[in-house]
Amino acid sequence: MNSINENQPEHNFENLNNQEAIAKIKELVGQSDVCFFCTDAETGPSMGVRPMSIQQVADNGDLWLVSANDSHTNQEIAMKPAVKLYFKGSEHSGFMYLAGTAVILQDKQKIKELWKPVMKTWFTEGEDDPRISLIKVSPTTGYYWDNKSGNFVAGIKMLVGAAIGKTLDDSIEGQLNV
Repeated sequence: MNSINENQPEHNFENLNNQEAIAKIKELVGQSDVCFFCTDAETGPSMGVRPMSIQQVADNGDLWLVSANDSHTNQEIAMKPAVKLYFKGSEHSGFMYLAGTAVILQDKQKIKELWKPVMKTWFTEGEDDPRISLIKVSPTTGYYWDNKSGNFVAGIKMLVGAAIGKTLDDSIEGQLNV
């Protein structure tokens, strides 16, 4: 008779700190720059949750976003700067949660650096639109779920595991401390 744990996935944990954590954040944001951006104040109709796109991850781990200075997001950050961001990289890997502190900035040079033509959809006057503001999120902690060998190898392991009836788990997860 098989033991209870024989067909259970082996969990691989790798907690990452400082530069390793920042590298993982950059990697996972690179897979998908869209996150659910959550504030604690919860004043707007979305109750503090909205999809937003990360424009840049700085070398020190700060995440940069563009927002409207009259948005619920900015109002909520002004009331409570604690934020949480939830990412989904792909169907089977690249999940991440970050917690940190957000600040609203008016930095024309940084806006010019981050500007993309598609942003004119929301800021019709272009990069000089007076409604544009920046959100800088400085993450402190987080958690990630990923795979060790890339999506292709992980997919093959899933198929082989399903065929032979054994879990060939390629996943890895751990704490992020920036």
